[in-house]
Amino acid sequence: MNLIAIGNGTASRETDKLAAEVIKKHADLNLSKVVVSEAGASVYSASELASKEFPELDVSIRGAVSIARRLQDPLAELVKIEPKAIGVGQYQHDVNQVKLARALDARVEDCVNAVGVDVNTASAPLLARVAGLSSSVAENVVKHRDANGPFPSRKDLLKVPRLGDKAFEQCAGFLRISAGSNPLDASSVHPEAYPVVERILKQCGCEVKQVIGDTSFLRGLKPEDFTDATFGVPTVRDILKELEKPGRDPRPEFVAPSFAEGVEDLKDLAVGMVLEGRVTNVAAFGAFVDIGVHQDGLVHVSALSHTFVKDPRDAVKAGDVVKVKVMEVDLPRKRIALSMRLDDVPGEARSGRPAQGGDAATGGGGNRRGGQGGGGGGNRSPQPPKPVAAPANSAFADAFNRAQKK
Repeated sequence: MNLIAIGNGTASRETDKLAAEVIKKHADLNLSKVVVSEAGASVYSASELASKEFPELDVSIRGAVSIARRLQDPLAELVKIEPKAIGVGQYQHDVNQVKLARALDARVEDCVNAVGVDVNTASAPLLARVAGLSSSVAENVVKHRDANGPFPSRKDLLKVPRLGDKAFEQCAGFLRISAGSNPLDASSVHPEAYPVVERILKQCGCEVKQVIGDTSFLRGLKPEDFTDATFGVPTVRDILKELEKPGRDPRPEFVAPSFAEGVEDLKDLAVGMVLEGRVTNVAAFGAFVDIGVHQDGLVHVSALSHTFVKDPRDAVKAGDVVKVKVMEVDLPRKRIALSMRLDDVPGEARSGRPAQGGDAATGGGGNRRGGQGGGGGGNRSPQPPKPVAAPANSAFADAFNRAQKK
């Protein structure tokens, strides 16, 4: 063992501190640690799937296994959890649940198919997300693999019960076979397109292993020379691009945020601190950032950038590691105001947004207008109310006029 996965739930910072001390004390073990999101881990640990996978383990141990496997292969583990259980949607309980489930399932399938699946190591829940494979067929694939060993080629998938030609046509391009009999089986090139690669090899007189990964050679080829009635220029161009880096993972490199030492709770925060954190959710009004204090802070849309941001999703996305400045800490309400504009000064109002020290609607002290008192105004002498233009043509306007005459 050389890597420790720590869930970001209760006592995560304390556990992280303990792990750091162990790593420092036993430097010869070459250990490292990473804090992992445990959203939905409890849902998985109590699920029927978890009981089938680990029938002899306690629920808490199943959750720990899930957290560790998320670090190894997050996509393969997260597909075992219903997307709604992760709980990152702002209004996910207010919309039509059937349509939401359908949209989330489609998005998960898109992600799985874009990344690809190693058919010799994937679980049944992951295989079931591949286009063309139902849950029963995915189970059959796993049973066939357990009984007969790893699949040597994509063609051997046709031996799986209930996996017919049509299903194979749909799923083959998304399934990978590493170290198989045909190197192309480890790429996203569909078996139907293998003749295109064979024409390329015939023209250059090379073996497929010589061509794969040879960027200069592949970029020197003209896609127009290898088209036919079935495969046009765009398809051939995609094939050549895939041969440059076969089986490449489109996901970005994993980067873990470095939480500040000694900042483990809300009370440890101080206005003006610059911290590193990870974006956990993006809403229409801003982004939530985990800075390691068990409570996400909010970066308002106006504090995401020095330039105008219309949609927060244009500036950040979930999973991004960012640096933020603490602008305000409200301990009673457990709220943290953050800014990604590190030169912002806490307490100063910015154009288009109220000062960080108060509530946007009331200024943090009652119904204030124009900065005047009301509810917590301190020892200042009362000020006469300034005349305010009354709204017209409404019942409220009549009541307002009567109040002004008294």
